[in-house]
Amino acid sequence: MRQEFIRNIAIIAHVDHGKTTLVDKLLRATDAFRENQKVEDRILDSNDQERERGITILAKNISIEYNNVKINVIDTPGHADFGGEVERVLKMADGALLLVDAAEGPMPQTRFVLRHAIDAGLSVMVVINKIDREGADPENALNASLDLMMDLGATDEQLEFSMEHVIYASAVNGFARLSPDDDNMDMYPLLDMIVDAMPAPDVDPTGPLAMQCVTVDHSSYVGRIGIGRVYSGTIHDGDKILVVKNDGSRAMSQVKQLYTFDYLGRAECTEVVAGDIGAVVGVDSTDIGDVYTDPDNPVELDPIEIDLPTLAVVFEPSTSPLVGRDGDIVGGRQLKERLEQERENNVTMRIEELPDKTGVEVAGRGILHLSVLMEDMRREGYEFQVGRPRVLFKKDDHGNRLEPIEQAVVECPGEYSGKVIEVFGNAGGTMTSMDPGATQTHLEFKIPTRGIMGLKNRILNVTHGEGVFYHTFLEYGPYAGEIGVRQNGAMISMSTDKAVAYALGTLQERGTLFVAPGTECYEGMLVGERSKPGDMVVNIARTKSLGNQRSSTADIAVQLTPPRTFTLEEALEYIMDDELVEITPKNIRMRKRILNSTERRKWAVRSGLVNK
Repeated sequence: MRQEFIRNIAIIAHVDHGKTTLVDKLLRATDAFRENQKVEDRILDSNDQERERGITILAKNISIEYNNVKINVIDTPGHADFGGEVERVLKMADGALLLVDAAEGPMPQTRFVLRHAIDAGLSVMVVINKIDREGADPENALNASLDLMMDLGATDEQLEFSMEHVIYASAVNGFARLSPDDDNMDMYPLLDMIVDAMPAPDVDPTGPLAMQCVTVDHSSYVGRIGIGRVYSGTIHDGDKILVVKNDGSRAMSQVKQLYTFDYLGRAECTEVVAGDIGAVVGVDSTDIGDVYTDPDNPVELDPIEIDLPTLAVVFEPSTSPLVGRDGDIVGGRQLKERLEQERENNVTMRIEELPDKTGVEVAGRGILHLSVLMEDMRREGYEFQVGRPRVLFKKDDHGNRLEPIEQAVVECPGEYSGKVIEVFGNAGGTMTSMDPGATQTHLEFKIPTRGIMGLKNRILNVTHGEGVFYHTFLEYGPYAGEIGVRQNGAMISMSTDKAVAYALGTLQERGTLFVAPGTECYEGMLVGERSKPGDMVVNIARTKSLGNQRSSTADIAVQLTPPRTFTLEEALEYIMDDELVEITPKNIRMRKRILNSTERRKWAVRSGLVNK
């Protein structure tokens, strides 16, 4: 039976194609805000990092009401590192808005999210956004989107639906049109098409209860909150329910509070009907995939598989000589407690204490996935250090070693394509397609996740900053053997002191500096990169000898090139196995795991890395 008063739609798109802005405008068009209410742009990106990075990290649910129809809108992440969120929340939807930039067309992460929507059998409505930007070609973007759907195995019915239901929009300017040449200046054509064309939930409102948890929220007051869609029956406040876990185990529970989504917030209610999305309080230790069902007539639903992590990083208490200068929380016990709290809130990460109790290993879907947690912690006042990300391997049925493989895409001027292909070749990548365009060449590669680390900077270097680089998890494939690591050695400070301009002026002739004059440095800290292999211990505090004689050039100021700075992700990709990233609220530093040069050499001899 169709619940005609409900529509459940997901918005899927590549990073920065405007989906969160579009949701803002739909909320405004349906009078979600009071006239005098002050509302920030990109309402759904409520997390500070989401606003700064311009990406959606966590899937979010809102609902709007239009022509007496409740439209549940699910704003999904576009970045592949948060793909676990995407796959799960699509289970709550009956249709999807595919948002595509009119100038860029479908991008790698469009492919990633769209594949899941097609596999889930969703009706896909195409929204060509940013039709007013320079270089926009709405017709070409639409054709490319339909071609992509065909490549991903869309059925004839899905393709026909997408060809017939197309909207042309400029989310930032708040208009949606049935044709690029319309003069309409509001969002109502899009809302009308959602209500008239998107399928209503086909459910059994009179059957036994069946609701599946696809997202877990957490409250310090009530604990875990299970969010999901009701597939049949109705769930009531106070109901006794049977909870069926992914592994088949069962337990009884009671609904203590029940919420439904109401514009930007949640409204407490007495029941959630079949086809609607709700939030349940009272199920202890609820997890993704849990089915809430009628104890007398239990309903079985397919379990939800959570994506396995592909990278792991070990968090340790900071052992830096400068520890405690920037942050308030530096102890190992507090670090462990914070990560255990994250394990409760973030079911997409695997968080385990090391057997020797020296640190906590956190495994996630990629560098960005892990660095978002690190960034949150440093903003909370934590100081800690992390090692080089470790790729997680697995074995097939025959015991062969498998590793995560990524699909990587580079768009660059044609004259640099040869260099890009060479860089990927050295990193274990294989080119799968090459499409020379009028101004840009589109290159696609398959490459082990190990090879991705540190690749972005090399791509930017060989393309003189003009290359655009994306990558997304593709599959597990055969182990690709040894892959080349960082070729150049590091400049390592020999003392704990402030960097001096005179010393840096001499060192910059040997490579690239990471510090500026006056920067606090310590023994074992990485202060630069040599232009050739092999680490070099340097004196960053060396000053000029003062003699009785003065040359005519003695007082000429040292001309220093600005130091190379690293984001958290770049630092994680840059370091080697014997190095660490020190993270504080104010600084990101790279250092050797063993700070003293004599001790480092002894360790290298014991490990057989150098001769005595």
